[in-house]
Amino acid sequence: MTKSLASRVLSRPWLGPLIGLALVYVLLAVLTGGDFLRPFTQATIAKQTVIVGLGAVGMTLVIVAGGIDLSIGSVVALVAVVVAWALRAGHGPWAAAVFGLVAGLGCGLVNGSLVARFRITPFIVTLGTMSAIRGLAKGLANEQKIDADARGLDELMAMRPGSLSLLPIGVFIALALAAAGAVLLERARLGRHLVAVGSSPAAARLAGLSIGGVTVAAYTIAGLLAGVAGVMDFATLTVGDPTGSVGLELAVIAAVVIGGGSLSGGQGSIPGSLIGALLMTVLATGATQLGVANWVQEILTGFIIVAAVGLDRLRQKTT
Repeated sequence: MTKSLASRVLSRPWLGPLIGLALVYVLLAVLTGGDFLRPFTQATIAKQTVIVGLGAVGMTLVIVAGGIDLSIGSVVALVAVVVAWALRAGHGPWAAAVFGLVAGLGCGLVNGSLVARFRITPFIVTLGTMSAIRGLAKGLANEQKIDADARGLDELMAMRPGSLSLLPIGVFIALALAAAGAVLLERARLGRHLVAVGSSPAAARLAGLSIGGVTVAAYTIAGLLAGVAGVMDFATLTVGDPTGSVGLELAVIAAVVIGGGSLSGGQGSIPGSLIGALLMTVLATGATQLGVANWVQEILTGFIIVAAVGLDRLRQKTT
């Protein structure tokens, strides 16, 4: 008996978003008279997907391991502030970027350690660190934006009209890190351990896996990737804004779930998460080109998040 289209989509969670993305492209191309398909527009979409895409890669690992991270928006803001603060203090651009990456990695390590050591629900832990990290960013910035000379860091996210590709360097960095994350999840021992812990912690413990170690590893890697996203955020805006990236965690979680990740753990796909992130950016860009008001876009984003969680529940019932 051949499978129905619905069952095929449910068995390959990334297939549905990919079909949806293709249909959205066709629809927007028709509605905009082809303007949506211009190379500059596509390069802009790729650029705008970088931060959410990087966050989604890390969030995929966390969700596969059965966790959640609500602090990613605060971490990205903190990293941007740290980079701006370091630059204003006279440090070089790459030293400032390293400071930012260390800050992101440290936040991830704290999140993972709290979840693993005290066995508190990840939702509660990261809800608390979301507020604490945001407060730390505001304190470091004296509750105001930090303007700093980017000293070349802005080139990471600058469009390149005179080159063979319009795409910023940051897009290629994000794709490389996504590829590394996919290899880790699909091929590496740690990836298998993440799936095992997320699928059944009890069975994983009986198999001799270190639940705490796997949890800390997932959150630490996610924190490092959030650090990269924070550097890209500064490269885009060239300012450290402690109030920035509010709500980023919702977009990142939605991208992972749209791409096939299960909030119950044990299931997720890096390519699927990137498709989810790209789909949300494409919809936002298309809506802007069509003159849709921002408040309508926010309503649509809310519906997308609810629909993504509903699809996750449907997948669980059919597996």
